[in-house]
Formats: sequence, C-alpha cells, structure tokens
Amino acid sequence: MATERWTVGSYLAKRLQEAGIADYFVVPGDYNLVLLDELLGNRDLRMISCCNELNAGYAADGYARATGGPSAAVVTYSVGGLSLLNAVAGAYAEDLPLIAISGGPNTNSEAEWEYLHHTLGEVEYDYQREMFARVTAEAVKIHHPSLAPVAIDRAIDTAMLRRKPVYIEIASNIAGAPTSAPVPRSFARQSSSDPNTLATAVSQVSEFLNAAERPVLVAGSKVRAGQAERPLRSLAVACEYGQASMPNAKSFLPETSEGFMGIYWGPVSTPGCGEIVDAADGLLFVGPVFTDYTTTGHQLGFDPGKAVMVHPTSIQLGDTHFSNVRMDEFLDALTDKLTPNSGAVAAFERVRTEQNPPAPGDAETPVTVRQLFARVQKMLDKDSTLLVETGDSWFNGIETKLPEGTRFEIQMQYGSIGWSVGASLGYALGNRKRRLISCIGDGSFQLTAQEISTMIRYDAKPIIFLINNGGYTIEVEIHDGPYNTIKNWDYAGLIDVFGAGEGNAWGCKVKTEGELDKAIKTALDHDGLCLIEVLIDRDDCNVNLLRWGNQVARNNGRPNRCR
Repeated sequence: MATERWTVGSYLAKRLQEAGIADYFVVPGDYNLVLLDELLGNRDLRMISCCNELNAGYAADGYARATGGPSAAVVTYSVGGLSLLNAVAGAYAEDLPLIAISGGPNTNSEAEWEYLHHTLGEVEYDYQREMFARVTAEAVKIHHPSLAPVAIDRAIDTAMLRRKPVYIEIASNIAGAPTSAPVPRSFARQSSSDPNTLATAVSQVSEFLNAAERPVLVAGSKVRAGQAERPLRSLAVACEYGQASMPNAKSFLPETSEGFMGIYWGPVSTPGCGEIVDAADGLLFVGPVFTDYTTTGHQLGFDPGKAVMVHPTSIQLGDTHFSNVRMDEFLDALTDKLTPNSGAVAAFERVRTEQNPPAPGDAETPVTVRQLFARVQKMLDKDSTLLVETGDSWFNGIETKLPEGTRFEIQMQYGSIGWSVGASLGYALGNRKRRLISCIGDGSFQLTAQEISTMIRYDAKPIIFLINNGGYTIEVEIHDGPYNTIKNWDYAGLIDVFGAGEGNAWGCKVKTEGELDKAIKTALDHDGLCLIEVLIDRDDCNVNLLRWGNQVARNNGRPNRCR
C-alpha cells in the first residue's frame, strides 16, 4: 500500500488546518523559505504575504479575534522574529491564541561554531526562543524531525487551551525532512471543573448574591479567555441584575438589554453607571482586570468585600478561593441558582442620563469628532464590527451604543499604537461576513500604514476612518511635548500609492459634515476597501480623554517612595 510522504512542514500545515486556521500571515526570509514551500503544499491554507513582521503579528491578532480560534504568523529567524515579538506580546496580554512560527539556523551551525548572518554575532542561537518564552505559553525549538509531531501538537494544544500565544521554531534544514503522518486528533480539549469545588462555589456565591438587595453583574475582558460569552449572556438574562461592561469588555454583554447600564470605568463611567456599581451590595465581576487604564488610574470605588471575582479557572468570594473551576461551567451552574433581582436596574432608572448624539449641522460645518461618531453609530448593525485604535477613538468608540449583534474590538491591555491597521487586515480576512469599521488616528496609522497595500492585494474590505488631527492626541492629554506632533501625510492619496492601479480600493478626504455624509454613502455602496480621511481640529477630543488622561498622568507621576 502506497503511503503519503509527510515532512515537518507539511505536518505543521495539516495541524494548522485541523485547528481551524484558513489564512496565515507571512514575511519570507532565507531561514523559513523551505518551510514556506511546505506550507504552500496544503491547498486548504492560504498564505497572506505582509509588508513586515510586526504587521503580520497584528494581522494574526485580528484574525484570532474575528474567528474566535487560533491564528498563525510565519517569519524568519532573528531579524524577523524579534520584529514579530511586540505583536506576540500584545496577543499574550489580550489572551489570543496566536501561533508564532519561525525558521531557524541549520542544526549543524552551532556545533560547527559557525557565525551566522541576521544574528547577534555570537555562536549561541537559542536567544530568540528564550525571548519568546517570556511572552508565550510555550516555546519549542525543533531540531530533529522525529520530535516534531509531539512538539507541534503540544504547542498548538497549549495555545488553544490557555488562549495564549505559543512559539514554534523549525530549523531551516528540518522543515523539509520526513516525519510521521499526522494521526487524526482534536485540539483544545478542556478538562472539567472539579465537581466538589464547583458545587461549593455555586452554593456559596448564590447564597451571597441572593441575599443582596441591589446586585450588579459586570463583564471584564477575561471573558474572552474563559470562552464564556454565551453563558455570561444567558446568566444576564436569567438574573435580571443591573449590568455593566468594563471598557475592554464592550460587546460581551448586549447593550440593548433592559438591564444594561453602560461602561464601568471609574470617573469616566457612563453617567449613573459607576455610582450604581460602586453602591451595590452584591457584585458579580466576570473576568475583570483592574489596570491603571481600565480603572482610570485606580479610581474604582466599589467595596471588594461585596464582590465575587470570576476568573477563567478560579472563583474568589471574599477571602475564599475556589480553584480548578472553569468560568463557563460556573456561570452555567450559577444561572439556575440566582433569584431574579432588578433592584439595581430600578435604581439606575432614577439616575439615568440619556446620552443623545448631536444633531447634524449644516453641510458646510467643519467635522467634529462627535459628529463623526454620531454617523458611525448609524452605520452599525448586527453584521458590523467596530474596531478602535489606541487614543481618542477608544473613548468615542466606547461611548457608541452598539446594536444587538455588533462586535467591538479594542487593544486596551497592551495599548500598542499602530495595532489597528494590521488587526483590521486580519479581522477582515478572518470574518468576511461582517462589515468592519475601523477608527484610526493619524499618529497610530503612520506606524503600520503599509499594510493597506496588503488589504488591497487580498481584497479585504474594511471601512477605515482615518482621523487626522496632527499628532498623538492621547499622549498630549497624558503629557504633552513637541514629540507628540507628527509630519502630515496625504492619507487619502495613499490609496493610489498602495493600489498602484490594482484592486478596488477607494479613498477620499473630508472637511465638512456634508462631505462626510457623501463619503459614507459612497463607502457603504462600495465593494472594496474604503479609507475616509477626516480632518479634525487638533484640540477636538472626547472630554473623557481629558479626565482619563489627567488621572493616568497623576498615577504615572507619583513620587518615588523607595529609599
């Protein structure tokens, strides 16, 4: 019986396919060229060639967000890997299963004391794996074809189980070497919660929350890591509590539900929402992360003694910790034990302040940020995703009320400016059924702009609002200086530069409300990428950015207490 020939590279390709990946992001280099040939042999995978490694990593970040599964970026050794490192660190911070794959030096090079190009000029070649080990859940180096299957399977499994990046380095002379056929298997099998601990946690937490008069449910960003959005939403409906989302958990709870109060964000919370959360006598936090950014310089006012903290694999009630309890299983079990209680909703209704978008001005009125986002609000529907870059877009996007089904993406934990351009590429390719609307500041855009050309090349179709206000607005509000002013570009004109007569992208520049309305109408009807450059006054920003920036700056500037 004839047997199919498998190599280390084709084995990896098959496992990526089986894990649910359809597109992978690549920058070639001489250490990974044989590996890329092997990956290309799998016709069920598509290679997306990016302009640089950082952008490839950001694209893989966006792809994982769009699909809810793993993603992959493939680079060359050292000069490629170290450029990718920042994006992988961001994916680690944001709980995304990105598989970072790198070519590596020939297995004989170190033993034969060879100095190699692209390296640090020393005969020691494990440094890239060591660096990635700090920002991944697993970092493996494959130097023998017989060991490749186990190492590859373990790394992919770890990425999907822990929802964190992993690193796989394959030596250049190993990628095409024969190895085992990929025996059928499944990935991401999750071990169940300890039944006794789960039952005890549900009993004690439900007793605590059922005794509260005005309990509140707050969603946090770790809901993604816990893969618990479905049970969270089911619990929210059943318990009837007042509900809020932390800023980087926006869209995890439906904002159209009767009990949704808004965003819990310290001094810049939705009006009335922060006060109700802080005064609650029973708090159910699901997946919270309390950083200086998510708390506005550590300015939250709730009583920790009245809060339950639900983490991806553990629960905390007061001083009691319940370990080995899965978030999704806990929420499912808790749903049937909670007594419906809308006390916090009634309290919120008494202090609710309606936030209505501004009425449109005359056609010749210069565009303001508020008018731009009022129009973005109207563009959203159940098949939309709103992706916002670090900066003023955070605050305007977070204030936008999402229709049922609309998704929201933000990189708040890591906050790497420039993330959104590559992430838009990955997201648009990862989920073509959704209309992606990306809001990106000019300063952030300049870091990663060239990936617009990749979007055109592979027919990604986001609508990008390029907000041109002449600098790094968020940095201005934290700490201003001449370094926050940037060189202006003809951003809309870049569509012609990057398209070079190919593709179906369209771009324009707008200054007035009338021009903006016309551009949006064209974009909604256009079958291709759209970039709308919106000229905004440098001092025009969301008032919450001013408040938030002041608190973060104060936290950053605390005097040194060390002696």
